[in-house]
Amino acid sequence: MSDEVRLGYIGLGNMGAPMAKRLVDWPGGVIVYDVRTEAMTPLAEVGATLADNVADVAKADIISVTVLDDDQVRGVVGELAPHVKPDTVIAIHSTIADTTAADLAAEFAPRGIHIIDAPVSGGAGAADRGELATMVGAERPVYERVKPAFKQWASMVIHAGEPGAGTRMKLARNMLTFTGYAAACEAMKLAEAAGLDLQSLGRVVRHTDALTGGPGAIMVRDDMAPLDAQHWLYEAFTHTRGLGEKDLSLALGLGDAHDVDLPLARVALDRLAEGLGVPHTKDG
Repeated sequence: MSDEVRLGYIGLGNMGAPMAKRLVDWPGGVIVYDVRTEAMTPLAEVGATLADNVADVAKADIISVTVLDDDQVRGVVGELAPHVKPDTVIAIHSTIADTTAADLAAEFAPRGIHIIDAPVSGGAGAADRGELATMVGAERPVYERVKPAFKQWASMVIHAGEPGAGTRMKLARNMLTFTGYAAACEAMKLAEAAGLDLQSLGRVVRHTDALTGGPGAIMVRDDMAPLDAQHWLYEAFTHTRGLGEKDLSLALGLGDAHDVDLPLARVALDRLAEGLGVPHTKDG
């Protein structure tokens, strides 16, 4: 990517501000805009150029957008589009419906404007350190163009597929996060009923998650088809199935003993084997 490429950033909230701040040393510079003047001032102090309005950011070649929701994304893109140069990339970092990015990409492609989605994961602290993960929905050549800029604030830049695919990957990732939170709440409910200290349980969970990797440790398959007995994961996942079903059954028994309903644990017990790709057969 040429050093002459200029970056733009619209939306300087909890995520946008630290992401934009990491772009101030970009050789081509960065121009930023937020409806709140007070949000722009810290960026100016570290070397960013301030825009007077959304249209001013259209001077940039790659424009990042981190705003609240689908309506705001559409509004910003609509304001930018009449002013940008052909071949400009507008990257949406907000978590929105996957259809929004895909629809905008199709709408503006005939005008030579590349609308891509690149939602992020990791939180504001990771943004400040440049350690976010971003999942990019873009045609491959456009992905290659934006990757060096995105690497300023992300330590993992993944090409998810066509526009919309980045958001679909983010939604799958977040589903895991919040389903896990719900399961954690269920575990705490059981622990409390069994007379355990919840702070101590939390310390154990955080410690062992750091060792085992948590749910991400099993996310190493290419597809969700049942595993062949010769597959390199078959024995390990069969072992995991056995441990999981035993432990879930024991937890459900403890719940019954303390009159605690554990619906997520019951679903997990019912579906673990199939999900791991090692469903039970008549032989075991």
